Amino acid sequence: MTAQICIGCGRESAVHAPATRCPACGGLLELRHSPPAQRGAALRGLFDGRLGSPCVPPSGVWRFREIVLPGEDAVVSHPEGNTPLLFRPSIADWAGVSDLTLKHEGHNPTGSFKDRGMTVAVTQAQRLGARTLVCASTGNTSASLAAYAAQAGLDAVVLVPAGRIALGKLAQAVGFGAQVLAVRGDFDACLSLVEQAGDRLGLYLANSVNPFRIEGQKTIVFDLLQQRGWRAPDWIVLPGGNLGNTAAFGKALEESLALGLIDRLPRLAVVQAAGAAPFARAYLEGFTRRHQLPAETIASAIRIGNPASWDRAVRAIRATDGVVVSVSDAEILAAKAVIDRAGVGCEPASAASVAGVRQLAASGTLSAGRSVVAVLTGHMLKDPEILLQGATGTRIREIDPTLSALAAALQNPA
Repeated sequence: MTAQICIGCGRESAVHAPATRCPACGGLLELRHSPPAQRGAALRGLFDGRLGSPCVPPSGVWRFREIVLPGEDAVVSHPEGNTPLLFRPSIADWAGVSDLTLKHEGHNPTGSFKDRGMTVAVTQAQRLGARTLVCASTGNTSASLAAYAAQAGLDAVVLVPAGRIALGKLAQAVGFGAQVLAVRGDFDACLSLVEQAGDRLGLYLANSVNPFRIEGQKTIVFDLLQQRGWRAPDWIVLPGGNLGNTAAFGKALEESLALGLIDRLPRLAVVQAAGAAPFARAYLEGFTRRHQLPAETIASAIRIGNPASWDRAVRAIRATDGVVVSVSDAEILAAKAVIDRAGVGCEPASAASVAGVRQLAASGTLSAGRSVVAVLTGHMLKDPEILLQGATGTRIREIDPTLSALAAALQNPA
């Protein structure tokens, strides 16, 4: 049995209720499932047995269906998940942590972690009989919603900040057939508008305020734990924008401990861009008040000044003895250059996690011998303008079509 519970007042709603906020107090909802029949080693064995099984859809989300959305078989899956856990010595050396691996969510179908949440949200929309789905987006959510709605035969409407979305992401939303509306405002204005639209225009909201999105995004944690043989790392470090992943990771870790999948909780470290760091500011004040501010950063995916999943994220940080830090755009670009040159590649927002690891190691918060998983949330080609503008040191030079010109260029690399 699954129900939706308000994290503010505790009111319970049926799993098929379409609202994404509590009808009593307006608080955020989360899903609560009846515990699965198996626990501990038996549950780990169930999940492990599905790896590579021809009888199970090869999805890194639905492999964990008993703790994501039990009893649902008619899923909208690309498939998604099963993203790699990578080790690159050059990145670990730069960050100052010898045991640093990278969970690269850019290997999902549309190039970001959003696909994990979207497969569950669109599955829920389909079983509710919704016809039109809507989201606000800095780019990745719009691409993912457009793709999964198209697969399900549903209409998608995406609202993006006018002139403030990376072209790689915008092109995906257009290509998958979504109706794209550029709003004269920032992401926070777009989100406010789509929440009103969900209530008044009968559209199904697919942003991470939707608790079904959180259930899918939890599987980033289940996936990386399984890849590590169910040995929890000491730290999991992730970028922080709208804070949906922070909420999802906290929920996943608490559930993993309660179900005996792991025997201890890793600490979460959330990394925000300095120009969009309301959560980091609140952390330094002990979360005594909520901040919102105009957001400005080169990392467009986390350019959010009023994060929607604030309350759920505060709970995740407290439950895991976590920390929240901010890094400058210069630090983000430096980390991105190191990640790109290692042959891994990521969008700028992803690089915030590795920049955060370096900062935490330098400060002594994270000791060099600890095991750390840093999450890369999006693919390198999500934001090609950053690369082609030379922001990370890349330059394209024209030469004459002669051997001497080629030789000269090779002798004097940019």
